Amino acid sequence: MNDTRTRNHVEERDARTAERAEEEQREEREEEQVCPECGGTLVSDESHGETVCTDCGLVVDEDSIDRGPEWRAFDSAERDRKSRVGAPTTNLMHDKGLSTNIGWQNKDAYGNSLSSRQREQMQRLRTWNERFRTRDSKERNLKQALGEIDRMASALGLPENVRETASVIYRRALSEDLLPGRSIEGVATAALYAAARQAGTPRSLDEIEHVSRVDKMELTRTYRYVVRELKLEVEPADPEQYVPRFASDLGLSDEAERQARQLLRNAKHAAIHSGKSPVGLAAAAVYAAALLTNEKVTQSQVSDVANVSEVTIRNRYKELLEAEDAGGVLA
Repeated sequence: MNDTRTRNHVEERDARTAERAEEEQREEREEEQVCPECGGTLVSDESHGETVCTDCGLVVDEDSIDRGPEWRAFDSAERDRKSRVGAPTTNLMHDKGLSTNIGWQNKDAYGNSLSSRQREQMQRLRTWNERFRTRDSKERNLKQALGEIDRMASALGLPENVRETASVIYRRALSEDLLPGRSIEGVATAALYAAARQAGTPRSLDEIEHVSRVDKMELTRTYRYVVRELKLEVEPADPEQYVPRFASDLGLSDEAERQARQLLRNAKHAAIHSGKSPVGLAAAAVYAAALLTNEKVTQSQVSDVANVSEVTIRNRYKELLEAEDAGGVLA
């Protein structure tokens, strides 16, 4: 009996509190819609961004924020075409981000935990939602491949545009039926390697192999096949594209980076770069530039950053300095 009386008292108190809050909100709205000078009616002038009294002309508010769209539409069809709702589509997801995800937290909108029956129901809904998102083998294939591309790109520190390009390359390979006889990981890795080179942020084969689930031989074979079949335009890697990353990892100055670029340009004019690894040339140029600018960097440190041997750095370093001397730049 006491519990019932207490519960009724709490419900009455909550109802009174809610009514009081509604009355306060109603009074605030009435105050906002009435002119503070003459008590007249206020109207909003959207073209000037002002709130004006219709009786005395007092400007109550100015420079108001226009919360409408930045575009104009003259009919319903144009309005539907220009309207944007939700997140933009992306090639990084197998369904381009158009599906719905059910969160993994077993809580409602107020943060309260669900009951055991509700948890079972939500788990069943998640299962069916996942089944509907990947209804055939191609969608499952694409989902796995795009997950691999995102994982490897994150490990390599590649930007968003490279991931998008790699996703488009993989989608083309899948649509043109290039995957039979090749692994999903191999084609995904080849697509990422090609996208990085196209975007001007290349990674060496050793770096790609380190984060991939395929070996270098399969990677190079699949890469050549994908580039040939899709007719991708991939230019040879420029050693200068590796210099900013190597210099940043070694903590070198802008002057050393500029000097490394100049060394590589002189080597290109002397045709020394032909037939040599661009990564090795870039590592040697960074090491030589550090010496020329009196910055302390060892061959071992450069070797660890560039993932090339110290012997390669020494050989290319001598060739770069010979080309520099022959060009008369250091004289």
